[in-house]
Amino acid sequence: MFDEKSHNLKMDKSIEAFTKELSSLRTGRANAAMLDLVKVDVYGQLMPINQIGSITTPEPRMINIQVWDQNNVPLVDSAIKKSELGLNPQIDGQLIRLPIPELNEERRTELKKMIKSMGEKCKVSIRNIRRDANDELKKLLKSKEIGEDEEKNYEKNVQNITDKHIKIVDDKVSAKEKEIMTI
Repeated sequence: MFDEKSHNLKMDKSIEAFTKELSSLRTGRANAAMLDLVKVDVYGQLMPINQIGSITTPEPRMINIQVWDQNNVPLVDSAIKKSELGLNPQIDGQLIRLPIPELNEERRTELKKMIKSMGEKCKVSIRNIRRDANDELKKLLKSKEIGEDEEKNYEKNVQNITDKHIKIVDDKVSAKEKEIMTI
């Protein structure tokens, strides 16, 4: 039997991953989630910064990282410098300050392109899930487990689910673009 829910969940997971990726993008204001994708090589493995120290945003354009182990400070520093965030850490003992610079017009346009391409990737994965669902339906029809009417109904439902998810992606893309363009 055909299971619409599993395909719906896969699409939800695509959007979840896309949302996480979006939140890590640098906008004009400080956001601890920006550091989520930065991994630090400590204790022989890659770890996210929030497992090496506590992250706070004391003001709109500043992120503070209180590193718990003094020995990890230079490692966190170099991981941030190597990331594509374009931030310059300032070290003060075990405290790392990250001033968030204003976004210039060029950087905003660059970010908009990145957001659009991230959105496209997410939509492609959603469409791939739809294709898999439709292939599954064709197999079920071929093996006579469902009739043609059932197949058409399921196909319509899958298309509706797909449209709904693609609209969510488009909404998230335009909301993030708006956030970046506001000064």
